[in-house]
Amino acid sequence: MTKTLESRQDNDDEISLVDLATTFIRRRRVFYASFLVVTVLAVIYAMMTPANYEYVSLVQLAEDGKGKYIEEPGSVVATLENRWIPEQVATFAEVNDRGLPFKVQAANPKDTGLIRLSTETTEEQSDLVSEIHTNLITSVQERQQQLIETAKNTLDKRIASQGKVVEALQSMVSSENTASALAAAIQKQAELESDKDSLKSAEVLVTSRQSNDSKGPAKALIVALGLMLGLMGGVFLAFFSEFIALVRDSLNNAQEE
Repeated sequence: MTKTLESRQDNDDEISLVDLATTFIRRRRVFYASFLVVTVLAVIYAMMTPANYEYVSLVQLAEDGKGKYIEEPGSVVATLENRWIPEQVATFAEVNDRGLPFKVQAANPKDTGLIRLSTETTEEQSDLVSEIHTNLITSVQERQQQLIETAKNTLDKRIASQGKVVEALQSMVSSENTASALAAAIQKQAELESDKDSLKSAEVLVTSRQSNDSKGPAKALIVALGLMLGLMGGVFLAFFSEFIALVRDSLNNAQEE
C-alpha cells in the first residue's frame, strides 16, 4: 500500500511532454514577443554597425654593405610599441581630448626586414589611420637615416685611414713585400668604399593600404546569432512567465485560506 502511494506521488510530481507543450502553447505570446524583439534588435544592430577594414603599412629596413640590417627588426618593433605608438596616442589625446579610436599594432614578418603596421577600424577613420601611420613611418625612417649616417661616417674614417696606409706604402722603397701589402691595402680601401656605396636606406613600400574584405563578424552571422538568441530567450521567458503565474496563484490561494 505504501509503495502504491509513493508511486502515485512520484507520478504527480513528474512533468510530461504534454504538460510542457501545453504550457508553451498557453504562453506562446510571450515567446513570439521575445523572439520578435530580439530578432529586430539583432537586425538593427547588424545594419547600423559599420564594417571594419584592416589598414596596413610596410617599411623595408635599411641595410649595410654586407646585406645586414642597420638595426635589428625586433628592436624597431620594440621601439614602436614602447615609445613611438604611445607618443602618438598621447599626442592625439592631448589635442582632441579623447582617446585614439583604434589600435596600431607593429610586427616583423618572420625572416624579413619588413616592419608591418596594422590597424582595424571603420572606413570613416581611414584619413586618421593614414596620418598616424605616416607619423610612425617618419619616426622609423628618421631613426634608420641616423644609423645610415653613422655607418657612413664610420666608413669614411676607415676609408681615410686606409688611404693613409696606401700613401705610406706607396712612398716606401719598392719591394716584393711592399707591393703585396700595397695591393692588399688598395683592395681593402676598395671594399670599404663598396660597403659605403652599398648602404641602402629604409624604404616605404605601402602606406595605410585598405583591405579588400571587411573584418569582424558578417552581418548575416549577427542576424543568425540574434535568431538563435531570440529562440532560446523566448522559450525561457515563456516557461518563466508560467512559473511566475503559478507562484502568484499559489500566494493568492494561501491568502484566501
